Amino acid sequence: MRRMSHRTSPVHLTAYGPVPSPADAGAVAAVPPAGGVPRTVTEPFDRERDLALANLFEAHYTSMLRLATLLGADDPENIVAEAYYQLYRKWRRLRDEDRAESYLRSVVCNLTRMRIRHLQTVRKHAESPVTEPVASAEHAALLHDDQQALVAALRELPTRQREALVLRHWMGLKETEIADAMAISPGSVKTHTSRGIAALTKAMEARR
Repeated sequence: MRRMSHRTSPVHLTAYGPVPSPADAGAVAAVPPAGGVPRTVTEPFDRERDLALANLFEAHYTSMLRLATLLGADDPENIVAEAYYQLYRKWRRLRDEDRAESYLRSVVCNLTRMRIRHLQTVRKHAESPVTEPVASAEHAALLHDDQQALVAALRELPTRQREALVLRHWMGLKETEIADAMAISPGSVKTHTSRGIAALTKAMEARR
C-alpha cells in the first residue's frame, strides 16, 4: 500500500500510525473532520484498540475512499478520515472488526449524504456560482479504472439509488449489509437498486 498524503495520513490519529509507547499515553491526537477543521482529542492509551484500528486502516482505507468517491463526495479523503475518527471514539462499544467495517461503511454513507446536501444548499443560496473543487490525484486514480461516462451517470441518480448501486455492484455487499449501511429495510434496498439500475441503463443508452 502506497504512502498516504499528509492530509489523509494515519499519523492524524494514534490508531492510524505506529502504536505509541506507554510514555505517550494520554497524548493529544489531532484528527481532521470532514469539514477540514482539525479537532483535538485526548484519549487514554489502549494498545489493543490502536493495533485493531491500524489493521482496519490498512485493510479498508482504500475501499472506503472508493466508496466516498463513487457516492459523489467532493472531498472523499476528509470524509474517510472523519469516519475513522468516529470509529476511534466508538471502538470500546464495538470491539469487533466485522462490526467495525460495517460501521465505517455506514458513517461514510451518512457523511457523504450530509456533505452533498450541504453543498446543494450552499450552491442554491450562493450569489455567484460556486467553484467546483479540483479532484485530488488520489481521487482521480480511484476513478481511472472506471468508465467515466458510467460514473458521471451514476452521480446523476437520486442519492439512495446511487448508494444502493455502489454498495451492491462496486462494493459487492449483500442486501442485508446494504440495508445496514443505509439504515433502511432490505425491501427498500431492492426498490432503490431496481430503480437505480433502470435509470442508469436509460442514461447510458441516451449517451450512445
